[in-house]
Amino acid sequence: MSESTRLMLGLVIGIAIMIVLVMKTKVHTFIALLLAALITGLIGGMPVADITNAAGETTVGVMTAIKDGFGNTLKSTGIIIGLGVMMGGILEVSGAAEQLAFTFIRVIGKRKEEWALAITGWVVSIPVFADSAIVIFAPLVKAMSSVTGISVVGLALSLACGLQLTHCLVPPTPGPLTAAGMLGVDVGQMIMIGAVISIPMLIVVVFYCKYIGKKIYQIPNEDGHGYERKEFKKEYIKSMEEVEKLVGEKNLPSFTASILPIIIPIVLIFVKTFWGLFGTGEGVANTIISLVGEPIFALGVGTIIAIYGLVRKEDNKKVIGIMDTAIKDTGIIMLITGAGGSLGNVIKVSGIGNVLGETVVGLPLPAILIPFIIAALMRIALGSATVAITTAASLTAPLMAAISVSPILLAASCCVGAISFSYFNDSGFWVFNGMFGLTELKDQVRCKTAVSMIMSGVGVLELLIAQFFI
Repeated sequence: MSESTRLMLGLVIGIAIMIVLVMKTKVHTFIALLLAALITGLIGGMPVADITNAAGETTVGVMTAIKDGFGNTLKSTGIIIGLGVMMGGILEVSGAAEQLAFTFIRVIGKRKEEWALAITGWVVSIPVFADSAIVIFAPLVKAMSSVTGISVVGLALSLACGLQLTHCLVPPTPGPLTAAGMLGVDVGQMIMIGAVISIPMLIVVVFYCKYIGKKIYQIPNEDGHGYERKEFKKEYIKSMEEVEKLVGEKNLPSFTASILPIIIPIVLIFVKTFWGLFGTGEGVANTIISLVGEPIFALGVGTIIAIYGLVRKEDNKKVIGIMDTAIKDTGIIMLITGAGGSLGNVIKVSGIGNVLGETVVGLPLPAILIPFIIAALMRIALGSATVAITTAASLTAPLMAAISVSPILLAASCCVGAISFSYFNDSGFWVFNGMFGLTELKDQVRCKTAVSMIMSGVGVLELLIAQFFI
């Protein structure tokens, strides 16, 4: 058996075992992910522990890859999730989230909530990392669901789709920015093509989000912890009069006090993003902006604003109790997210991603689809959209002289491919499922995995048409 065959066999068997364990046994998803990572690595030929040869070269063992993947994933998401849910707990208990939801609905009108959240995500994710934005907006989404009776699944998924599209397609997010640089595309042109391509993708996928929200109908429990799942009925959706009455009966904080904990972190992150593009990269101003624009710092500021702006009159123990209660619900989210990172890192270190990329390059495909398929396979293998875009662009760059396709379309193809498949080794997959109460594998796949495939499918059609005009 060749090395490449063994590597692919390891991946297939590892994923298959994990699916069986989650769907057919009592084994927890966290354990199943770790076992999948271990099996994938061992069958793929990785040693159990690190091995250093006589020349001083080290072969990374599967246990090291699992631990490194777990730690690196939580390094970037764990603190953000912790701060985000603490802030979210205050927003929920104080009534600020309900005030925001009501204002949102009153401005945009009833029955347009999914569209509003999708557009919000589309705009916000240009400067803000998608996973961070999901955490920041979770209280608003839950409150909108409670106030309107619309399934939290459809609302949250619409937001997530908007976030995912611009995260993968529109600079200055790292993936499309890197693709533009590697393939010699002007950043301004990349912004334009990414934005244009993303709009039809967003329109199509929101209709699916509205559909799946009725099929997976769940709303937050009255106590704010967990979700109530039941079969959808039209009478569950509240009229505008009912919404007005519901909100009017409560003593809610002002809109300004409610929005500041969310908007301030977004503004801080936004400033840092654009300073990185146009700033000098040195001096006191750069140091300050680099600090305050870090998501961890920005969310910390947002949490403090929430404390002193929304619950400053409450007893200290009560406020701390609100945050303690909120953070208790995140333990399993962090564990599963970290385990997904372990699986992704094992696949990366074992060399499976390289095998996939090299295989695609040699296939007889339409030129426009080569970057797409490389990126899609990288996304499947590694979980990270940014890594998938970067890998696809690096493998496509040497082929540009022999490919009669516009560089800007090749760059866009890399980005569209990276959207294609969100599943078990994607941290965003687990953050979304954990934040919005999706515990069944079937439901998880019908949400994040399905929408990623729908969006990339629409994107492929756009690329195939665009190649005749650009």
